[in-house]
Amino acid sequence: MPLLGQASGGFTESSSALRILHVGIRNTIGVLSADSFTQTNPPTANLTTSDQVDTSKLGVLSGSIAFSRPDEGSNYIGGPQLQAAKTAGCLPLGVFINSANGNSFENTPGTASGKGPYVSSQGTYGNSLFETYDNAAGAITYATGDQLVASVNGYLTNDPHATSSWMPSVGGVGAITMTDGAEDLIIGIVKMPADSVQGELVYDQRI
Repeated sequence: MPLLGQASGGFTESSSALRILHVGIRNTIGVLSADSFTQTNPPTANLTTSDQVDTSKLGVLSGSIAFSRPDEGSNYIGGPQLQAAKTAGCLPLGVFINSANGNSFENTPGTASGKGPYVSSQGTYGNSLFETYDNAAGAITYATGDQLVASVNGYLTNDPHATSSWMPSVGGVGAITMTDGAEDLIIGIVKMPADSVQGELVYDQRI
C-alpha cells in the first residue's frame, strides 16, 4: 500500500535512496574513509545480491549504513570493511543521507569536504536500498515488525545469513541474537515493507 500523500512517482524520481519522514539527528561528525569514494556496489556479492542497488556507482550510497572505521583512524566513517580485513570497532552508526560521490548534474559536497552526512538517533525513514536475495536461501522478504540489521554489504536486511559471518559480537541493549548465536546491532524496525506500489522499506530507526 502507498504512504498517505505519496507522490504519483512513488519518489522514484529522487536521486537519494533515503527519504526522511521524521528526522532524528543529521550527523556530520566524522571524516569519510578513502574507500568511501571507491568501493564497488555491492562491496561483496558472495552472500547476497540486491536488485535495489545501482551497481554502476562507486562509493558509499544514499541509504547504506554508515560505520565507524577505526582502521582509518579515530573519527573516520565509511562503508563496511571487507571480510578479509575486518577490524574490531567497525560498527553501525546510522544511515547515509547522500551518496559520497553525488549524482550527475548535482553538486558534490562529499568529495569537496570529505564529509558524509548520516541520520542517527531515531527517526522514521523510507529507504529504497536493501538486500533482496540470499544466495544460499533465496528471496529475502520483509514484514511489519521485522528487525533490520546491516548486511555484509552495508545495506539494510533482516536476513541472518547476510550479517553474522562478519559482524563482531556486541551484546547489550540494542543487540539482536541471530540464528547462529552471533549478535548484530538493530538498525530499525520495519513499519511498512516494500511492495508493488511502494518501493521502499519504511522503518523506525533504532541507532
